[in-house]
Amino acid sequence: MDTTLHDPLVGQVLDGRYRVDARIAVGGMATVYRAVDTRLDRVLALKVMHPGLAADATFVERFIREAKSVARLAHPNVVGVFDQGAQDQYVYLAMEYVAGCTLRDVLRERGALQPRAALDILEPVLAALGAAHRAGFVHRDMKPENVLIGDDGRVKVADFGLVRAVDSVTSSTGSVLGTVSYLAPEQIEHGTADTRADVYACGVVLYEMLTGAKPHGGDTPAQILYAHLHEGMPAPSAAVPGLAFELDDLVASATARNPDVRPYDAVALLAETLTARAALDDDQLDALPPGAHAVAAGAGADDRTSVIPRAAATPVTQVTPAGVPLPAESAGPDPVHRTSRLIMPQRVEEEPERRPVPRAARGRFDNRRGVVALVTAFLLILGVGAGVWYINSGQFTRVPALIGRSEDAAKKKLSGAGLDLKKVDRQFSDTVERGQVISTDPATGARIRGNGSVTLVVSRGPETAQVPKLDGMPLDRARSELQKAGFAPGDTTSEFSDGVAQGAVIRTEPAAGVKRHTDTAVALVVSKGAPVDMPNVVGDPVADATAALQGAGLKVTVAPDQVNSEQEAGKVAAQSAAEHARLTKGDTVTLTVSKGPRMVPVPTVTGQKADDAQKALEAAGFKVKVDRSFPFLSDEVSGQSVAGGSQAPEGSTITITTKGL
Repeated sequence: MDTTLHDPLVGQVLDGRYRVDARIAVGGMATVYRAVDTRLDRVLALKVMHPGLAADATFVERFIREAKSVARLAHPNVVGVFDQGAQDQYVYLAMEYVAGCTLRDVLRERGALQPRAALDILEPVLAALGAAHRAGFVHRDMKPENVLIGDDGRVKVADFGLVRAVDSVTSSTGSVLGTVSYLAPEQIEHGTADTRADVYACGVVLYEMLTGAKPHGGDTPAQILYAHLHEGMPAPSAAVPGLAFELDDLVASATARNPDVRPYDAVALLAETLTARAALDDDQLDALPPGAHAVAAGAGADDRTSVIPRAAATPVTQVTPAGVPLPAESAGPDPVHRTSRLIMPQRVEEEPERRPVPRAARGRFDNRRGVVALVTAFLLILGVGAGVWYINSGQFTRVPALIGRSEDAAKKKLSGAGLDLKKVDRQFSDTVERGQVISTDPATGARIRGNGSVTLVVSRGPETAQVPKLDGMPLDRARSELQKAGFAPGDTTSEFSDGVAQGAVIRTEPAAGVKRHTDTAVALVVSKGAPVDMPNVVGDPVADATAALQGAGLKVTVAPDQVNSEQEAGKVAAQSAAEHARLTKGDTVTLTVSKGPRMVPVPTVTGQKADDAQKALEAAGFKVKVDRSFPFLSDEVSGQSVAGGSQAPEGSTITITTKGL
């Protein structure tokens, strides 16, 4: 497929110097072209920012930062940046053109590599990063896609597009830049990255070269991020039996979840790598992974990368983010390989204190082999940074003294030592106070890998104990005393009590002094205080009713809506608690205020029988009084006290009179 069709830049000359010959690939931020520097007559890669992003100061600043950072390095294992400029809407970088393949291509074709080949690639990568670290930069996006293997066998590190100064603030709120499979735990959890984040990513890359697979898999980026944050790095020998123990240690050292126990930068990890190589014999270095075919090793250290075969030559359709061509089959990488902005949940809880690991605990290269490794590492970065000041072995630590400490204190000390908590077992003990550590597995002082885990055995206290006397004690303190005695606070019920203050314990169930197994639940009966007898305040003015209730120790609220009632307007029409109800001091009573009786029409009942007239008036909401002055003469209503057709207060009394002679 011709990728140069319909591209307006192909055939143009940028800044009167760079002739664009062909489009190589299109990325999320830029398009990469093969170009010729007409002044110096050399082929180079031209990385041109998409015109739509050129107006975004953030992207332009990142472009320029990449150019300046890499230009300062000038290291043989770093893809060089020659120039940076802009013409009209085009912002570009002129970069070294590397014909070859990426480490990702090699892993796709070969799977797991021999240890010698893996170390031949890792060492120049660490030399490049060591130069960056000592120059004050952090790469932040190390992965196989950014490790290039040229036609001449040289290994180069590409794409410093996410580079940051070591001492700059790299934390973010809610997001982090990177590639999920290679992010260090601190990048995921805090959005921060220093030189140790690059060390962690190199450890993941080494694991991938030795095994042919990533250490943590998952269907979604979130699953992979969770694994890096909460799971230890597996040993490569678990996936490829027969790998040397030193290789497991090298991966474990670089990928310790606690950054304080990793090698502090790529120079330190390079020294460890050289020491590990020196400890391996030829059989261990050339061990074939399952299903692999033998490949002849190079003759010497300068030719080590030649043992890695380049991918088959195919039309170039893709490039690395640094603008270096990739073979066609590398197009369309899995999403977890891509550099991306990952949205991270904000944390609101307080982070535990992180204690730096003393240098003395990190180990030193005190034998002749270690000295050789230090010198070699220095030579590999000569001219671009300071020498190696100290080396963090980071492979092993010793289980700290935890016996007699509280469970929380023991967990913090484990974390500070870079160790994980495997589980907590609880046992009865007559000699160790409840909640304190009885023992650990492995035991105190035992050697353990830097990312290993420890089991704590915590005391449950004596197997049986007496229920303590808690009568009259405030509830919170009573619960605390129960826990100190080894019991669990059980159900809490309340009772009225004239003798025990409100909120204090009346008794326990089982009773005080009874022996029970520790961890047994003990129920608490708490006093509601002396009962308050609810008075009747219906018909009282609201102010008088409120004063009376508050005087009895009750709280008063007034309902926002008034109601019609037979009570006069402004007086209490109803109360939420019935008269003589038993209440607790502090309980709230709601009063409803009357807005007076409702006026209703009075029916005309004159001429009706007295019984019929009474029913009609009562149905209308009135009370009825019948005046029978001459009961034996007639039962017909001759008059009513409120004339029919007029209105009267609902519930008021209407008198009807029967006829006389």
